[in-house]
Amino acid sequence: MFRRKRIYEAMEESDGYRVLVDRLWPRGVKKEEAQLDAWLKEIAPSADLRQVYHQGDLDFDTFSQAYEGELEANEEIQEACLDLARRARDHRVTLLYASKNEEENHVLVLEAYLASLLKGIRTDLEGD
Repeated sequence: MFRRKRIYEAMEESDGYRVLVDRLWPRGVKKEEAQLDAWLKEIAPSADLRQVYHQGDLDFDTFSQAYEGELEANEEIQEACLDLARRARDHRVTLLYASKNEEENHVLVLEAYLASLLKGIRTDLEGD
């Protein structure tokens, strides 16, 4: 099970495995106070894609498609995503991000992508 949460929100026991999924460390957050289990900056959008989106040169749908393409194109990223999906089979995984925009950000795309991987893992297990 996945959950999205801004890193600026207080840590809760129900967060489970807390993973920061931003490429850049969030402003104003001390590393020792973040209470992270992992920082997977490699699964965040590339710097180029993030910059183009934040400059307003891409709408959210186009950004989402490009980001999903990045997730699928790299074997290392694929493995990190599969690890998160496997972890989410039995435990809550909280995807932490810094963006102020809670309606249109990369974590929405990432969560949907991870959920599809999790569904595939569960289907594989049921088929065995």
